[in-house]
This record gives sequence, structure tokens and C-alpha cells, in this order.
Amino acid sequence: MKTFIGIDLGSTTTKAVVMDEARNVLGRGITNSRSNYDTAATVAKQEALVAARFHLFREALSKSHALNGGLETFIGQLERDFRLEQYLEQLADLEQVCSRNVQAAKFGDSAKEVVGALQHLFSLLKKEAPELFAPGAKRKSDFFRDIAGAGYLAAGEQVAKDAGIRYDQLLNVFDRSIIEVENRVYSGTISKNLLAALERTYVAMPETLSRKEKISSPIQSVIDTDLEEIYVVGTGYGRARLPFSKEHIRSEILCHGLGAHVMYPHTATVLDIGGQDTKAIQVDKHGIVESFQMNDRCAAGCGRYLGYIADEMNMGLHELGPLAMKSTKTVRINSTCTVFAGAELRDRLALGEKREDIMAGLHRAIVLRAMSILARSGGIRNEFTFTGGVAKNEAAVKALVSLVHENYGEVTLNINPDSIYTGALGAATFAWRAVVEEGKEAEHKEAA
Repeated sequence: MKTFIGIDLGSTTTKAVVMDEARNVLGRGITNSRSNYDTAATVAKQEALVAARFHLFREALSKSHALNGGLETFIGQLERDFRLEQYLEQLADLEQVCSRNVQAAKFGDSAKEVVGALQHLFSLLKKEAPELFAPGAKRKSDFFRDIAGAGYLAAGEQVAKDAGIRYDQLLNVFDRSIIEVENRVYSGTISKNLLAALERTYVAMPETLSRKEKISSPIQSVIDTDLEEIYVVGTGYGRARLPFSKEHIRSEILCHGLGAHVMYPHTATVLDIGGQDTKAIQVDKHGIVESFQMNDRCAAGCGRYLGYIADEMNMGLHELGPLAMKSTKTVRINSTCTVFAGAELRDRLALGEKREDIMAGLHRAIVLRAMSILARSGGIRNEFTFTGGVAKNEAAVKALVSLVHENYGEVTLNINPDSIYTGALGAATFAWRAVVEEGKEAEHKEAA
């Protein structure tokens, strides 16, 4: 099967989209951008190709009529079991690297005790792993570093105490080891993990065993299907670091404009608030960029700003929006400068302002800054599409809807759960156009 791939290397996360010859989106993938951009691009692409396999599983099983209405339940269980297999594989790798790095850390006489403590710690992590991927389980992150790190830190202190070693020794080993494992690409074991996950699913869903042959056959057929990468286009904040030739690079502005048009064909204005910058883009009826404005001088009013606030509040980034939604009044925030945000935040707290009201004020300040950039780009025209990671923040969306209606009246505002993939979708569409419309040959092999 021929595929066309777009990769958006953002400052915080790297996204990928896989598209087929009919311009259907087969899969999406995301990973944290890390310090190694080449690896981030590879992992995001691999995640998108895995998602494409599950899309094809759904199609093949639907045609086979093997599950009699239980298709989505089965696919959901299979995907959880696959993620569990992936996690256990990386966990085993991390254990080996940690054990090796005990010697490099020069712990001297306590090295034997540290190794023993690591063995016990990882046995606990493996035992708890199935619960992380059980139906209804809630994880703060889907990235291995975050999941494994949270479990390691949670259990490590007691394990160190029981082993009679210092807790910081276990932390030292983890810090030395996690980057190496995080930057590893496990593409060669995907098929093995899929088949292992299938056996787990049969155990979890014993009612499917009687139809095992009818289920396994289409799944094996999809696993055996070659997803041929015909053309890859890269974009994003770190696009200069992507391992592609210039022929395969497009600007963020072009990709977000086209991606928003593909998602919503009547899009006229696009606002993208990403991790490092904010972009206001005006496009024509074909998704071609007519004008744009961009804030790229600093991280003020972007995802990085929210990340800094989350650190100041000792909260997770995903917790800021829900907290702001509890506000009963909006506190006016004078600065969206990341440097001064912490000081103003502490001042507001000292004055007795509620945390949720301060958060609501911060979100409104961010959107006000974006509104200024939109005005400089030509204002908001109908339809208006909001993209980027901040589009998933409910408090930011609430503030944007309020300010748009206040300043521009009734305008159709498009917000999609997959808006973080808009740039990658635009890049994948450029890849498709390069081959199908422009007749270019696949040249990605030398760079991918």
C-alpha cells in the first residue's frame, strides 16, 4: 500500500500523519521532541504507521464480520495490549541500561546493593504495568519517559530504604539511563508485539476464542501488508533539523494553512498556538496562504508559557485548563512575559486571589495576545479555525470564543480534537500533491 507522510517537528512534541493514495488519513502519531530531533521524527512516524495498522485492522475485521458488533471493544483491547507489550519491552531495556550504568556511576562498595534494589524496583514496575493499560485507566501521559519515570520515582524511595542505600543513587542511575532508552527506535519488534498483544486480547476476551481463526487471518494479512513510504514532507519549528533534503521541507505557515483547509474546506482564517510561537494565517478558498503574522520573538502567550506557569503552580500542564474553568471571576493579568509571569503569579496569590481565578486571567491574557496577532494579519474572517496544542485547553477555547464573538460577532469557529496534527496533515497533503499532482518520484529514501 502506497503512503504519503507528513512530519511536524514542534518545539515540544513531534507529530506525524500517514495518508493513502485517496487522501484518507490512515494514522496519526505523536512523541515528545526530545533533544534528538532525528529520533523524534522517526518515532512519530513509526507511531503513525502503527496507528495506520490499527485503522486497517478495523477495516479488515469489519469486512470479515467476525466480531458481530464487538469490533470496537476488540480493537480497543488489542490496542491497549499492544501498548502494554511496547511498554514492557522498553521497561526491560531500561532495566538493562540502568544495571550497566551502576558501574559507570562508581558507587563503590554499594554497587551490589544498588543492582539488587534495581532488580526489585523493576519487578514492581512490571507487576504494576497491566494496570496502567487496563480499560478505563487514566495516565497523565502516554510517553514512556513519563509513565516509567512516575512509577520509578513512586516506588524508588521505599525500595532504596529497604535496601539500605541512598535514594539519590537510584535517581542518578535513572537520569543516566532514560535518555538512551527514550531515544531508541523499536521498529523491528512491532509485528512481534502485535502478535503477542493479540494473544493477550484472546485471554482478556475469551468469548473471541471460538472465532480465533476468522479474527487472526485478517489481522495477519494487515501485518503482512507493506506500507510503502512514497514521499515524506517535514515541517515545524525544528524543520531545519529534520533528516530530509530541502525538497521535502515546507514552512509551518504553509502546512498549517493547508492542513486547516483540509480539515475544514471553508477555512479563511487560522490561529495556531503552539509550544514556541503563535501564528495567525489568512488562506484563500484553496488553502493557499494570503498573509500571516507570527510571534516568534519569545515564548510569551504560547504553550511554553503555560508550561512555566504549571511548574510555578506545581501542577501538571493538563490541569491548568480544568482549574481555570472553576473560576468565578477573572483576575486581570498585566504580563504574558514568561520571565515576569512567576513574579506576578506570586503577587496575586499573596493578595489573596484564588488560584482558579488567576488561571482564568492567565488564559484570557494569552488569548488577548493572540487576538492582537490576528488583527495584524487581517482580522478574523468566516470560517475561523483554531489549531495547535493549546486548542485542547478548554479554558483557552472558552476565552477565545468569548473574545471572538465580542470583537467579530457570530463567526463559525472550528476546533478539532486532532488539531495538534494540523501541520503534519498539511505536510502529508503536500507529500501527496508532490507525487499525484506534480509527478515527482519518491526521493525520501535517502533521507528517511
